[in-house]
Amino acid sequence: MRSLLAYLCALAALSAADQPVFFAMDTAARLAPTECAQVLAELGYAGLGGRPATAKAHADALKAKGLVYFNGYHVADFPSGQNQLPAELTKAVDDLAGTGGTLWLAMNKVELPLGLRMPPEYGDTVVVPQLRQLVAYAKPKGVKISLYPHAGFWGARFETCVRVASKVDDSSLGVTFNLCHWLKVEGSERDPLPLIKDALPRLSFITINGADTGDTQNLGWDKLIQPLGRGTYDVGSFVAKARAAGYRGPFGFQGYGIKMEPKELLKETMVGWGKIAK
Repeated sequence: MRSLLAYLCALAALSAADQPVFFAMDTAARLAPTECAQVLAELGYAGLGGRPATAKAHADALKAKGLVYFNGYHVADFPSGQNQLPAELTKAVDDLAGTGGTLWLAMNKVELPLGLRMPPEYGDTVVVPQLRQLVAYAKPKGVKISLYPHAGFWGARFETCVRVASKVDDSSLGVTFNLCHWLKVEGSERDPLPLIKDALPRLSFITINGADTGDTQNLGWDKLIQPLGRGTYDVGSFVAKARAAGYRGPFGFQGYGIKMEPKELLKETMVGWGKIAK
């Protein structure tokens, strides 16, 4: 409980004066806990988004630098007729307990009864009861959950995550908006702001990165995930519009697959963030 209180106090301090909070995902900050915390502190990041398995080590190192452990990413499948939560899923929650971190949950495969071929929404009948069970398990441990849209997964669309979270209807279950996955799944022409505005009561995180615009559904990840400040997509305008719509949660930097030395990547991205958040 003290760790959770410390997290909330730190986050409140970071959000003072209505300044947007910016953290790095471990896809960019590919460093051991102590070095990671040191580098993030030196560059001005608010903290880290990582993995449940290393959450406690990172959280302790970050706390020593006055930083926050925001979340731990986990991919889950949802089999039909599941009466008990998978051990790997309960372990992910247990690993996050006491860190203040949210379970960042990507919904990968959903197995329908008898292998039926049905519209994607039918998968809600499998996913929603299991998420309710997960929330009930995680809540006493002080762990919140945020659904993470991921291209190629059952939960690839932001709208799917919002729909499922709305059906579960629990304040401990939120949603995340991922810019790179939005561009891959929906394309750059569709405006995400109306959906973001509608999702504000449940929107817990937004992840961003440099990206190119154009036919983004057919672009490779090297074009959709770049250091912040690169690419032709106007990330600064997106951030400004999200905040104007009322979003006041943290922004995370997604650095998956960027072939740069972590410190240089984080340094360049913080320069890019400085131009956006000024």
